[in-house]
Amino acid sequence: MPLIAINQNSYECEANETVLQCLERNDCAPPSSCRSGMCHTCMMRSIEGLPPPNSQSGLKESLQQRNYFLPCVCIPTNDMQLAYADDAAAPATEIRLIEKTLLSPSIIRLRFEATEPYEYRAGQFANLFRDEKLTRSYSIASVPNIDSYLEFHIEKIPNGEMSSWVFDELEIGHKINASEALGECYYSQQYADRNMLLVATGSGLAPIYGVLRDAIDKGHTGEIHLYHGASTRDKLYLVDELRDMANEYGNLHYIPTLTKEVLDGIEQGRANELALKKHSNLKDWRIYLCGHPEMVSSTKRKAFLAGAALNDILADPFEYAK
Repeated sequence: MPLIAINQNSYECEANETVLQCLERNDCAPPSSCRSGMCHTCMMRSIEGLPPPNSQSGLKESLQQRNYFLPCVCIPTNDMQLAYADDAAAPATEIRLIEKTLLSPSIIRLRFEATEPYEYRAGQFANLFRDEKLTRSYSIASVPNIDSYLEFHIEKIPNGEMSSWVFDELEIGHKINASEALGECYYSQQYADRNMLLVATGSGLAPIYGVLRDAIDKGHTGEIHLYHGASTRDKLYLVDELRDMANEYGNLHYIPTLTKEVLDGIEQGRANELALKKHSNLKDWRIYLCGHPEMVSSTKRKAFLAGAALNDILADPFEYAK
């Protein structure tokens, strides 16, 4: 079995175990969030022993050349001596909370101003750092050419370290760090005439909301169908605002859905299932998915079977941040 060395200690990596799992088992793991190679929170550097190519996917070439890699997706093939990533490898921007609004009993909206220029595209996500040990990935709901702030929608998870802190302790004026914007789930104006299917569950609406507003601002001419699902009405949010947008823009169709309640004006059923039933032919459509990883994975597969090209299905599936 490969040996993983760090801080003058060595640990044997078990069969089919990632480097991150090995380090967690031995209480010396770096902070992590998505655990799927998306957020780059857990990035480390290999001093000796080459990391597998798949563990460097998505990293800048300059980082790859210096043997930085993502331990959450790295199943080592040889012994490795590791070091934690230095600050220069993972640049962060200080952001200050300027607004905190409850959008539903379980969803809160945070708006931050950055202390320096922050480049991003609506729909991407960033890692937010409460401190050196705790970080989580959250999608960006704001639009850079419209909003002067960074907006995040955060769901309160029972016993969640980050979300409980955000709801109960984070105050206006507090400063935290945000990583560079990551992810490929954003609007591309070159597809302005293509129909779009947007499917979100829970706080997965955040990036979809950003993509939607970006598309409308850039004059999207194709039809836009947004399905947002939840179990009960108190877990839906921005319903009135999205209905007003649908009334204003003739090519936008907004369909809120519930699985455990029956209410007038809201569809009954799962958002993804209703969307796929209504739109059975998705050839040449652009598909955006965000929410529970199982929903994203299932809908991506079914959308492909309904005719959508894989490169037209955009999603950043990472586990719910706690």
